[in-house]
Order: sequence, then C-alpha cells, then structure tokens
Amino acid sequence: MSASTAFGKDVVVVGGCGHVGLPLGIAMAEAGLSVVLFDTNETVVDQVCSGKMPFLEEGADEMLERLVGTGQLSASADAAVVSEAEQVVVVVGTPVDDHLNPDPRAVSSAIATLLPQLRDGQLLVLRSTVYPGVTATVERLIATSGLDIDVSFCPERIAEGRALVELRELPQIVSARTERGVRRAEELFSHLTDTTIVLEIEEAELAKLFTNTWRYIKFAAANQLYMIANDYGLDFERIRSALGQQYPRAADMPGPGFAAGPCLLKDTMQLAAFNNNNFLLGHASMMINEGLPLYVVARLEQRFDLSTMTIGILGMAFKGESDDIRSSLSYKLKRLLRFKAGRVLCTDPYVQHDDDLAPLGQVLAESDLLLIGAPHRAYAGLDSGLDSGLDSGQGSGPRGDTPIIDIWNLLGNGVRV
Repeated sequence: MSASTAFGKDVVVVGGCGHVGLPLGIAMAEAGLSVVLFDTNETVVDQVCSGKMPFLEEGADEMLERLVGTGQLSASADAAVVSEAEQVVVVVGTPVDDHLNPDPRAVSSAIATLLPQLRDGQLLVLRSTVYPGVTATVERLIATSGLDIDVSFCPERIAEGRALVELRELPQIVSARTERGVRRAEELFSHLTDTTIVLEIEEAELAKLFTNTWRYIKFAAANQLYMIANDYGLDFERIRSALGQQYPRAADMPGPGFAAGPCLLKDTMQLAAFNNNNFLLGHASMMINEGLPLYVVARLEQRFDLSTMTIGILGMAFKGESDDIRSSLSYKLKRLLRFKAGRVLCTDPYVQHDDDLAPLGQVLAESDLLLIGAPHRAYAGLDSGLDSGLDSGQGSGPRGDTPIIDIWNLLGNGVRV
C-alpha cells in the first residue's frame, strides 16, 4: 500500500518508541507501509533514529536498523508529523494512580493536544488498553472539533518480547461505530494478519481488559495453590506436572511466580473500577499476587535468621528474558528484605538503568542465600555451580552450601520456601 496523495506517510504511531508502539511500527514498516513514530521522549527518539532498540525485543534489532536505513521507518519528537499520515495509531499509556484508580482521561487528553495536527480523512486508531467508554469520549471530542475522521478501537494483545511474532500470528480485534471505520481498520491490520475479529467498540474495550484480567486471575490461582502445597511441605510442581499429564482439562495450569509487569494488575484494577469496585475475584487476585513476596519473606524468616545474612536477588525484571522493570515484584522483594536482612545484593543480566545492581559473580560469591526474582534462562544451571556465562571471570557459581529459593521452578530441583 502506498500513501494516498493527500498524505506523505501511511501510518504514524503516537507513543511510537515504547514497548507497544515500536514493535508495531517495525512490523508495519516491514510489511511495506511507510511509518513514522511520534514520541515526546527525545532521548529515545534519537536512539531509534540511529537504528538502536531502546529495550529488548526478540528479532527487532536487525529490522529496526535496516528499516531506518532505508527510510521506511522514522521517528520524531515533533507533533507535526501526525498530520503527515493517513492512519494515526495511538498507543499512549493508561496509568492508575497510587490508589489503583484508573485515569480515563489519559488517552483523550493526549488526543486533545494533537487536535491541531489531525486532518480530515484520517483514520484514528486507539490501541491503548482503555477504561470502557474512553473511545466514546474520543469520538465526542473529534465530533466537537468538526473533523471528518474515522475512529476505531483495536486493542493490542502482544506479549512483551514476542511482539514481532505475535503481531503476525494472532488475530486482530477491530471495532468502529461505522462500517467505513471497520473496513479501514481491517485494511490496515490486514498487512499484519489474515484474521480480524470485529466487535462493537465497548465489547472490544472489555475484551482487552478481560484478557489481562483472566491471565492475572490464573496466575493468582496457581500462586495460591503453590502456597497451600508449600505450607504442607509438598512440591507443587510435582503435583502440577502429574495432574496435567494426558489430562487436558488441567494442562493450562500455570506455574507459580511473581505476576507483575505494567499491565496485568493495572488492567484488573481498571475492570474493578468500571464495575463500581464490585470485583471480589479481581481484588483477591491482587492480594495473592502482590502478597507473594511477603509470603516468601515470612517463610524465610521461619527458616533463617535473616538479620545476619547477605541475601542475593537474581533477576530484577518483571519476567524472564526481559529488561523491563516496570511494576516488577523483585523490587518489592528487595524493599522487604532490606528491612529484614543484614544486606541485600541484586543483579540482572539485562536491566541497564539501575545503579544499585551488582555483578553476578559478586552476588554469588557474597550471598548466604539466593532468591530467583526473574527466571532468566541463564540462571538455570546455578544450583550445579555451572558458569552462567553472564559475568565472565567474575565467579563460576554460588558457594556449594548456598540455598537457592526458586519459586519459579527454573532449576527443577523442587526446592520449597
């Protein structure tokens, strides 16, 4: 597809240098669309313009460098670029406040600032995870402005780190109030996938919240079952593996772990707020998942005199093979242990912007107790003293008598808290 004569670009992604917008921009540019990424973070924009990824995303480094080099993909901190594209895709964040209340104005406020740049004939695609009713607010804003713009809501459903694969493999949910809006959204996302699913706008808004909430609830159920088994001195992973063998009704039970990141808790709380806080299952899931670090520390206190110990946390990202620390429960674990333990050391092979991290070799050599905070694959051989390869020349493994607490079962050794 080439841009129409009225526009110089096919697509502009607003919030385009973040974890959602950048992979989307890369995927669309790789599919042959001319794409510009608009982002207010000038430092990140400069990095993207140099062809360098600002975060880890599998397969993205080579694509970004090549697409920027050919001019198929560009980035800018100048809002004027919004007027250059036929399709405007908005992926700005939708935060909750300190009391876990969503800010339903975040997306509409961002679009209000862009009104001078929007033009008749554009397709405005909301891609952010929004509080139900936000799209209707944006529609009223556009109508009041007098602009002739189609508004569509098409939620993203990617897993961070696998975005470039899932953008092509997963069906895309599209919605709009008009047949023309639906058709244009389907045409846009047909560059990524052969399958689109059409919903009403409010159905699509809830579909995204239901998706993340369902995952969060499943993780909470697994974590609660893990705690029950652990309290009785039993190996939850042995039980989970047994009940899932040739028994498909239990095959989808996840393992335990720190259910964190920038979306799952936030979107569960958005759904609760939408339903007038009448969401006992969601709130219970929050208590279980957010309470897991407290549970771990309380169990450790029953076994060890933490006040005399140096404790090492391996992995500070919110999940394995990621450099993203947003809402990571490893930091909650760190805060708790700094109050309880004599000393706490933290390390992570991917996280770059944390001055409080120590080299892996130092953490392994100086810790009396190790906890796996993020299940990075590189830690999988530590219980056997194998060199992880992460800190060459800085230590080959933990001391032979160092306990390793692994609620993720990364090591597969059945160690219980």
